[in-house]
Amino acid sequence: MGEKPGRGRKDGAWQGKALRTTMKRVKVYRLEDNGKWDDQGTGHVTIDYIEGSRELVLAVVDEEDNDTLLLHNITPDDIYRKQEETIISWRDPEKALELALSFQEAEGCSYIWENMCNIREDLQSKILRCEFVKPVGFCLAVLTRPYKSLSSVNAELKELPPLELSSLSVILKTILQCGMKEKMRVTDLISNDRDFFPKIVNLFKTCKDIGDMDGLHIIFRLVKAIILLNSSAIFDKILSDDFILDIIGVLEYDPEVHIVQSHRAFLKDHAVLKKAIPIKNDSVVSKIHQTYRIHYIKDVILLKVLDDATLKSLNTIIHANNAFVVSFLKDDPYFIQDLFEKMRSSNISAGSKSEPVFFLREFCTVSKSLQPAQQIQLSRDLADRGLFDIVSDMLRSQDKVFVSAGTDILLHFLNQDPNLLRSYIANHEENSGEDISLLGLLVKGIVTDFGGEMQFLEILRILLDGYSTDTVTQCRAIMELIDKKYFDKLIDIIESSCLPKSIDRSTFGSVGVGTRVEEYSAKPEILLHICEFLRFCVVHHPYKMKVNFLKSNSMEKILSLTHRRERFLVVAAVCFMRTVIGTNDELLISHVIKLKMLKPIVEAFVENGSRDNLLQSTTLELLEYIRKENKKSLVLYVVDSFWNQLVKFGHLESIQAFRLKYQEFVDRAETEETTSVGHMRKKAEERGLDKEEEDYFNTDSNEEDFSAQTTQAQQHCMVKPGDGSETHHIPARPKSGGLVDHDGDKDYNPPPKRPVEADEALNIPMARHSSLDGKVTDGNVPKKPKLEGTIRFSKINVLANVAGKHSDLEDAQPPLSPASSTINSDGNVDVRESSPGSPNQQPPESFDYIAGDSSSEMVVDAAEAADSDP
Repeated sequence: MGEKPGRGRKDGAWQGKALRTTMKRVKVYRLEDNGKWDDQGTGHVTIDYIEGSRELVLAVVDEEDNDTLLLHNITPDDIYRKQEETIISWRDPEKALELALSFQEAEGCSYIWENMCNIREDLQSKILRCEFVKPVGFCLAVLTRPYKSLSSVNAELKELPPLELSSLSVILKTILQCGMKEKMRVTDLISNDRDFFPKIVNLFKTCKDIGDMDGLHIIFRLVKAIILLNSSAIFDKILSDDFILDIIGVLEYDPEVHIVQSHRAFLKDHAVLKKAIPIKNDSVVSKIHQTYRIHYIKDVILLKVLDDATLKSLNTIIHANNAFVVSFLKDDPYFIQDLFEKMRSSNISAGSKSEPVFFLREFCTVSKSLQPAQQIQLSRDLADRGLFDIVSDMLRSQDKVFVSAGTDILLHFLNQDPNLLRSYIANHEENSGEDISLLGLLVKGIVTDFGGEMQFLEILRILLDGYSTDTVTQCRAIMELIDKKYFDKLIDIIESSCLPKSIDRSTFGSVGVGTRVEEYSAKPEILLHICEFLRFCVVHHPYKMKVNFLKSNSMEKILSLTHRRERFLVVAAVCFMRTVIGTNDELLISHVIKLKMLKPIVEAFVENGSRDNLLQSTTLELLEYIRKENKKSLVLYVVDSFWNQLVKFGHLESIQAFRLKYQEFVDRAETEETTSVGHMRKKAEERGLDKEEEDYFNTDSNEEDFSAQTTQAQQHCMVKPGDGSETHHIPARPKSGGLVDHDGDKDYNPPPKRPVEADEALNIPMARHSSLDGKVTDGNVPKKPKLEGTIRFSKINVLANVAGKHSDLEDAQPPLSPASSTINSDGNVDVRESSPGSPNQQPPESFDYIAGDSSSEMVVDAAEAADSDP
């Protein structure tokens, strides 16, 4: 046996003409390892002899270039299956290859299937003739003879023994002891005998009337063996309305069960078809009954007997029946309309209304038997006819069965086409109240204790999960509605069910962590579902959730779950924070640090102690994530705030690694600070004098012009205090100025300067006005000496830089006059009096302080008073 799926040999590789005119159009599929069918191409199929051989093959030729898509040697083994009306599939056990042919027309599929069955029958006959009649050499000649007839019969197995009570044991032995190759012949003999099953039924009734239990047990074994032959032709007969109940009656007499079963009584009295809407087509009703009885046989009567192959065949029949029933009902223009009208009617009782509700749920379930395109079209037709309005009425019901049926229907539609439900909610939510809108009912279902909260949670997840570009807009619209109308209510339920912030956790009790005696307004399971839903929203709609968290205290309320005594709620709160931090949003992380939101988590971790449980693992995983993702701000925040509490867990590797990560950040910051200070000092040294100072040296200016300019500036700044006396105020000089020039005082040595401390350097006062020691009596400004001092501090970034630069600039400053000023320890100006005998008397200096950030400058300008005559 050989198979060649895919393109390969040309059409000339086989030359049969007998069946060339009967080629049928098909698609070739091959089952991949991932469970999906791969399309190998489209072509025409026929059965013919392969070139150079007398073996019949199933060949598929490409319809475009005549390449051979498939060559399969037809074998007598029972490996072929016909599915529905247009598919033939088989599996090659030697090559572990599963193939399928999908025919364009059902007629072509039936034609090829009948020819394959005839060929298999003929091959089986030849093999049996070789084994029982002729030697091996003759067998080879028989197998290589030209193909003449598809209905040649073996003389030894021409027919089964007569079906009588005395021959039942012989027939049963023949079926049980025959091999795989002989079973095909036995199956053909049984299926071709029209009187076989009527005779079995008559024998069953005879044995039952005379009370022959041995005969009934033999008939049971015989029918069970015939079912295990797994023949579709046999199933068509025994599952028909003429024989199905009698066959079930035979199966009531199981020799391994001492009590006779009553399967027929159950099917007749209890398994009654409830017609929500009358079905007028008898074939549809027959298929519904047959489907139920097949389920009963495989799930109840022969549950421990059927093998996998037989179960698969029975399931195929069920699948085909469901497709037939749904196709007929969906095409009936009045059936669905009558069904919906009955469900909308308010004049029927609750018991009568349950029948159409359950029928609708069953109808949606069995519609999965249709092709995918037909399923989507059916869902759209039902939605257009108002299905979601009916489901909304079902969810408003107080009957849990109705609510469960409504959620099942919604889940079916979401699995088919979620956009149908999204569009309905977007169009009807704004015009509906919270208690009557479908979205409001879904959110309410999460917080309602009736046992189906997980179904509501799954529905909301599917609605908000926009995995493709064409659904993102609709998912965002649903999220907008939830955030606008229902988000705060969910948060309030959590807050009302947890301890107030004012209650200390240490006062809960001594029985356990967070022991409480008061009743909660919501059950722990409901709180868990709310927290899981919020986590899902954070993952799939981070921006909307971030905006909500930043403008409210929602996160704090959610973290109040750590106050609960149920550890799984505390774990849920920790997982929620892990999800928030996992968004890597700097604003959210800053919000967490600002409001100290990790405090309740650390407290719960500390209270848990050394217990090796899920709470400890979840908290350590959160710290591990912060450490591995290098969240510097969070690492510094945790260690600086909670290290005294976490230090007793220092034996844990995660805590040790977290502490090392903190030390790494601290060391790196110190290194960067030192590098920055050295860089700024070097820059200041290289800068030198600025352009204005260089211009001062290069410009020839006489002392008299400079003194005149200074006198005019001082007269301009004359002020009169409240007592009427004039006070001389010397304003600050510009940032650039000349060096100090002493008139002939070359041997003057200024008094030693007191070093300026770092704290004093950062607290230099603003410019202050002070009066001269002597009053001006003649209205003229005293003559000033040509003395100016400029101290400039640039780029004050760190404390050490300020102090170092200030000291360097003082050392480089020119000598001051005897009446110089310094900055005292209080940050004020001290004016030193001239030494005894000095003819000079000077006013205090005037300071300007300009403070800023890293680019701030501090300028201190001093102007000395003019020398007075002795």
